[in-house]
Amino acid sequence: MVLSGQIGETAFTTKIRKLFVAYHDLSKAKLHGKTVIVTGSNTGIGKVTAIDLAKRGARVILACRSKQRGEAALEEVKRESGSNQVVFMQLDLGSLKSVHIFADNFLKSEPRLDLLINNAGIYMQGRTEDGLGMMFGVNHIGHFLLTNLLLDRLKKCGPSRVVNVSSVAHNFGKIDFDCLNTQKALGLGTSFMEVFQIYSDSKLCNVLFNHELAKRLQGTKVTCYSLHPGAINSELARNTSSVLQLLLKPVTAYFFKNTVQGAQNTLHCALQEGIEPLSGCYFSNCTVREVYDKAKDDAAAKKLWELSERLCGLP
Repeated sequence: MVLSGQIGETAFTTKIRKLFVAYHDLSKAKLHGKTVIVTGSNTGIGKVTAIDLAKRGARVILACRSKQRGEAALEEVKRESGSNQVVFMQLDLGSLKSVHIFADNFLKSEPRLDLLINNAGIYMQGRTEDGLGMMFGVNHIGHFLLTNLLLDRLKKCGPSRVVNVSSVAHNFGKIDFDCLNTQKALGLGTSFMEVFQIYSDSKLCNVLFNHELAKRLQGTKVTCYSLHPGAINSELARNTSSVLQLLLKPVTAYFFKNTVQGAQNTLHCALQEGIEPLSGCYFSNCTVREVYDKAKDDAAAKKLWELSERLCGLP
């Protein structure tokens, strides 16, 4: 049997495919009366996550950069979930000003926040409007600022959760604090390997942020989790070259998870009962996974937090 992309079905490829697309049953939790924010929810696993949570009765805030795509996603999420408790609010994580405006508008208009899902992620070159590397700025700094601006509301509504979507790519990440302190250049690069390295660096920031956040939330009713959603056949690489996308297409179509499968780990961290003692942990395939020392380095996590505060202008 020959599959699309000319990948032949063998015992080996079947085993590898099962490893990539492992699927898990979900919690039966209902979320009536709860309010959720999902960043990057106009596409991919973010949109699937939003649909699932809306089906469970949650009031879901779609936090997306593009007004056009966000409004289109709003109609789709409402239609697929059968819920009218879905709202679009514009949020550009590459703009500190936009994050502040979003947080201010949300806090004025919504009395509750029970679940913050920091899902949005990009894989592209460039700088943010604040002069940061695009991936570092969007994947880490934007979510860092957003979470801090909403923490008091999360604490007030506890028990509540923060879910940070990272990636197994964090294993390849490293953080050059000297570079960050002097040039704010983490997140710049041109070659394929440079761009992948920068993406990995930003994903390591996600895990370290989650590690430090859990420490700072001790004694509150807010818990937090980071995760690898799996290799997803989504739009993450839409900003890469058309040649690379063409080469990867048969591999992603066969071996990678679809967006429904990819959202399961996020939903597990958001909904699973009894995981509160695991706050700060990293999940993959709905299971806690051990991380390398660099991803649980207390000193590095604290240093990244303090540096992020300065870059965001937080007191």
